[in-house]
Amino acid sequence: MTSRIGEWRNTMKAIRYYTYGSPDVLELPDIDMPVVGDDDVLVRVRAASANVLDLALMRGMPYIMRGQAGLSRPKAHGLGMDMAGYVEAVGKNVTKFRPGDEVFGGGAGTFAEYVSVREDSAVLRKPASLTFEQAASVPVAALTALQAVRHKGHIQPGHKVLVNGAAGGVGTFAVQIAKALGAEVTGVCSTRNVDMVRSIGADKVIDYTQEDFTRIGPRYDLLVDMVGNRTLSERRRVLASKGVLVAVGGPSKGRWLGPMAGWVKMAVVSPVVSQSLVSFMLQRNREDLVVVSEFLEAGSVTPVIDRTFPLGDVAEAFRYFEAGHAKGKVVITV
Repeated sequence: MTSRIGEWRNTMKAIRYYTYGSPDVLELPDIDMPVVGDDDVLVRVRAASANVLDLALMRGMPYIMRGQAGLSRPKAHGLGMDMAGYVEAVGKNVTKFRPGDEVFGGGAGTFAEYVSVREDSAVLRKPASLTFEQAASVPVAALTALQAVRHKGHIQPGHKVLVNGAAGGVGTFAVQIAKALGAEVTGVCSTRNVDMVRSIGADKVIDYTQEDFTRIGPRYDLLVDMVGNRTLSERRRVLASKGVLVAVGGPSKGRWLGPMAGWVKMAVVSPVVSQSLVSFMLQRNREDLVVVSEFLEAGSVTPVIDRTFPLGDVAEAFRYFEAGHAKGKVVITV
């Protein structure tokens, strides 16, 4: 193994949780350093970011998740799904990276000082124009936005796109990626976020406290919905006859299924209507991260960061994030 660490460390600080619950269950113990296999890259994490799935895993909600995550207590104890940092060590088979490279991408348990990832996973060299904090905000949220807009929404230049939840982590990327792909974009957000959503490229912004987006404006070719706060019939009302609804998120109400209850209804209705009603889960892959990185390097997509919190304040970061008022991403610095 090739390493830039002069004296190898045996332990590191990392966020851990051993029972489901509120942010109060989070701890910051010393744990063993990650194992670095022959095909692995050890990253010294400089920043990570909070995502909705982290909250769901921490709380064990909806209950359907516990079939994989652990019925009465979590099987895995780390949180964090994306990161940016620099390579500390590489396994003997690794050729794409070397110690000292600045990288960003996906991982598991990234709220930690170090994380080990496979060389062939969704990890790339960090664009030089981005800070570690900006880069760490990208992988989960931007890939979700790209896949929602391009893969599921089948966006084409000139399409009219409506983004409900345009000021959130995924929404800010969805607005910018849709614009970069040639669409006419309308964002839906609250009064305090109107100027920000307009500043990232939205052609029009609807303040949902002043107007009902389901009853005004044109019919859209694509509705990317991060909120799920309107009925299916209301959302279909804003779509063109061959339009596409992509449900990225939804309300967490419902202990058993959460937003998946709405997704089931969409799956039942979609075959009997002319519109396409689609829900999906993120598929992390290197190819899509390359596309996002190209947007970032071209300057057509810029991360929006609301606040940063140090690793020791992850519980406070989650309380803030869970309140649902963040503009863009909440980032953890390490």
